[in-house]
Amino acid sequence: MATTAQTSVAAHPRFEPVIGLEVHVQLLTASKIFCSCSTRFGAPPNTNVCPVCLGMPGALPVLNRKAVEFATLAAMVLNCRINETSIFARKNYFYPDLPKGYQISQYDKPLAEHGYIEIPAGGAGTSAGSNGGKQKKKIGITRVHMEEDAGKSLHEGFPDSDEKTAIDLNRTGVPLVEIVSEPDIASPDEAYEYLTRLKEIILYTGVSDCNMEEGSLRCDANVSVRPRGQNELGTKTEIKNVNSFRFIREALEYEIGRQIDVIESGGKITQETRLYNANEGKTYGMRSKEQAHDYRYFPEPDLLPLVVDEKWRAEIARALPELPEARRARMVKDYGITEYDAQVLTVSKSLADQFEEAAKAAKNPKRVANLVQGELMGRLKAKGIAIEQSPISMRGVAASADLVESGTISGKMLKDLYDLSFERSKDFPVVYEEEGRPQQSTDTSTLEKIIDEILAANPKQLEQYRTGKKTMLGFFVGQVMKASKGQASPQLVNELLTKKLG
Repeated sequence: MATTAQTSVAAHPRFEPVIGLEVHVQLLTASKIFCSCSTRFGAPPNTNVCPVCLGMPGALPVLNRKAVEFATLAAMVLNCRINETSIFARKNYFYPDLPKGYQISQYDKPLAEHGYIEIPAGGAGTSAGSNGGKQKKKIGITRVHMEEDAGKSLHEGFPDSDEKTAIDLNRTGVPLVEIVSEPDIASPDEAYEYLTRLKEIILYTGVSDCNMEEGSLRCDANVSVRPRGQNELGTKTEIKNVNSFRFIREALEYEIGRQIDVIESGGKITQETRLYNANEGKTYGMRSKEQAHDYRYFPEPDLLPLVVDEKWRAEIARALPELPEARRARMVKDYGITEYDAQVLTVSKSLADQFEEAAKAAKNPKRVANLVQGELMGRLKAKGIAIEQSPISMRGVAASADLVESGTISGKMLKDLYDLSFERSKDFPVVYEEEGRPQQSTDTSTLEKIIDEILAANPKQLEQYRTGKKTMLGFFVGQVMKASKGQASPQLVNELLTKKLG
């Protein structure tokens, strides 16, 4: 069965997969693409609707300018060529959650074309940019076009849901961009890398929150297999409605293996749409795949051609952010941190902004980077909260880093103060003041007395040290730190012990 070869399908000796992805991203506008209805998620069903998004006769669409600007900005950061003129079209199909019987989209003349995203060659299986300088691979982007979303069919959560389907039209008319890749993706790992990188870039622009749970980012995958070395593409299937990047990778693994099994057993692949069952780890046929001409596209008669001229493009370009890859390179240079540090600290724009604020305020940016990763993010993960809800601000991290840097507090004292900050939901400087501004002990006579007591209490370990087991020094340092309740200066303790032990 296909499932027995899941981990090696992309490296099959006879066949190779070809993958293309279609990603729908909801634009973060307050109102819909062709009317003033709210796009707020979670409103009661069928309350964010009007005659325009319900497709009532005589209701005319009016294009949302902010949606155009966001879509253009997204296309720019994906290295696309912006077409000065694009055309909206009617994509005709009949489905219960599409009240007009057609969807306003773009077809033969889209907003933008011919872009690309760079990923680690081969798909590193890690987040984008963390491949340690390995060779990059360009994944082409065929087109970026604008369209309106359809409604949602509900199959549970209401009376008689076992017999009936309910319709919520709140999403109808929500603005989307569809980002269509070239079939350049050669493995499920590369697909995962592409999606991770795409989401990261879009989040940095602020044009979408890319929340997959709320439907702000959705992905359909087209996949086929062909004999290695053959140029002609095989028959493809489309995998729809997968709600996480991990599941997309798993679905592709299964579907590639399934197609190889079918071909090797003498069968033929049917072009169809398939769904992925995450509990079973399998894809299942849903319907035969429609061809483009089945939609009977024709230009939308109620909308003029969209013209994004050079002047407007220049205005939009002024909002271009520093993108993650460039930011990582600059942070390595500016703050003396490692590429890995930069990767972790730019996982979101918010985290990167806050780190830079702290790094500029601190004496040692590298220590700030270490504290964010080693102390702050671990506690946030354990509590299940985001960086934005952290009780310790980045300025608090900077203050704590400076105290350690100056030798005022030890690493153990810092850990204890961080724990108290999380327990009390207060920032580090506040807790530091509440605790009486504790400091490391540098009282030599007091420390010498503690050392004498520790050595006298551990004659066996002392003998081991004196007979050549020098690693026992660490044991004695630990005992002294424990006896001083973490307030002794580790450096001074090491010096005094080394002197005492001869």
